[in-house]
Amino acid sequence: MGFGDLKSAAGLRVLNDFLADKSYIEGYVPSQADIAVFEAVGAPPPAELFHALRWYNHIKSYEKQKASLPGIKKALGKYGPADVEDTTGAATDSKDDDDIDLFGSDDEEESEEAKKLREERLAQYESKKSKKPAVVAKSSILLDVKPWDDETDMAKLEECVRSIQADGLVWGSSKLVPVGYGIKKLQIQCVVEDDKVGTDMLEERITAFEDYVQSMDVAAFNKILSS
Repeated sequence: MGFGDLKSAAGLRVLNDFLADKSYIEGYVPSQADIAVFEAVGAPPPAELFHALRWYNHIKSYEKQKASLPGIKKALGKYGPADVEDTTGAATDSKDDDDIDLFGSDDEEESEEAKKLREERLAQYESKKSKKPAVVAKSSILLDVKPWDDETDMAKLEECVRSIQADGLVWGSSKLVPVGYGIKKLQIQCVVEDDKVGTDMLEERITAFEDYVQSMDVAAFNKILSS
């Protein structure tokens, strides 16, 4: 289990893929798990790693409260996908697929041992390639959910929105944004699988809480490119 070397591009890509359908490293609230990984990353991920950057900026906002977040900070290798080897603190970075020596020695005459090693590496390389998951089209959506007036219980409104559960839907961070006359709207992010969840479904489900919700708008919609 682990993310690999979070100082490397490969490690950050693993983190980005891990957060594609999650808001936090563990559970549904910020915890010491997020702080441990945040400190290991050390700097904002590049913009193309959308999920990792979104998570990094969100956890950064808890910097002053990090000591009070729940949980116990564990070794970095205890977090992340189960099929990635923890290389934190290793003397050298893990090699990418392209670094595998597929052709063995440059000697004209290849020994039996070298030939066997080359064939094993070729088999490992082909096995890795064949196990890559199918591409799933996803989108990141930022929603504006407006209440009826300044007396609407915004905590209850957000609770209603987050109670909406569906296969292919993951809720992310949120905040209250002033719109005037003492009224605040809920701005909340979610990641959806395009084939399973659409904005029409979200609007129908959210506006069904008519005691709290006046309307819902899509503030931002971004396709997530999968490799």
